[in-house]
Amino acid sequence: MTARTWLRAGLAFLAAAQFTVGGWALLLPRSFFAIPWVGMHMAYNAHLMRDYGAMSLATSVALGVGAVRLRRSAARTALAVYLAFAAPHLVIHLQLMHHLAPADRVPLLTALTAAVAIPLALLPLTGRLDRRAACASATRRSTHPVGHPRIALRRVRTVAASAAPASADRPDRRQKP
Repeated sequence: MTARTWLRAGLAFLAAAQFTVGGWALLLPRSFFAIPWVGMHMAYNAHLMRDYGAMSLATSVALGVGAVRLRRSAARTALAVYLAFAAPHLVIHLQLMHHLAPADRVPLLTALTAAVAIPLALLPLTGRLDRRAACASATRRSTHPVGHPRIALRRVRTVAASAAPASADRPDRRQKP
């Protein structure tokens, strides 16, 4: 698979995961909170669960746009937005491990570490996006019969000037007097 394919797949995976988690937390906050990793034997707060769900849905939009558009700025922004949440989220849960049973710690740390590692692995792939887009753009311009719009306008003016009949009262503009 190419770097573009890996990047698109990674962004789409993160978008789908955020959409699923966000929708669950927003629409069924008590059910989401009942997961031992989430509730961690703390008091339930529906408002915070719904806020988390809405934030996750917003993040899924940024990741989805990055996956669909696949432009350097969109992909990097989406990954930065996601990492701005995922990295502190991992640190917070590391500090709260004592709230979990030992059997729940490994899957949680695995998931949260992957949530940071995946976007970090995808970020370097974004550097290849503009180079390929620039090459494709140059190829389109060079193979297009008209080419760049400014060049096309010059060609039209040149053709029009050379097609106009020369007359004695109107000197040729190309020659200096």
